[in-house]
Amino acid sequence: MNITSIKIKKFATEGKMRAIASITIDDCFAIHDVKVIENNGKVFVAMPNKRLKDGTFKDVAHPINIETRKLIEDAVIEAYNNAEAEE
Repeated sequence: MNITSIKIKKFATEGKMRAIASITIDDCFAIHDVKVIENNGKVFVAMPNKRLKDGTFKDVAHPINIETRKLIEDAVIEAYNNAEAEE
């Protein structure tokens, strides 16, 4: 599996969400609304999710194993760190 494209849209807001990413895998599968969140000085990636009727959230798309999660997280955080802030 290769991440062939990452698009980052940074936000200049006071909340915890810092950016939204879209990733393309192997030039044939796209995942949108991947969130870049900063909490307590640490940046992490949250996969796209939806709110259920009981108020909890459930991932819509997510990696199945630790290696794939790390690959996606590292690539998105690197792209985030290299992106220019959208104004």
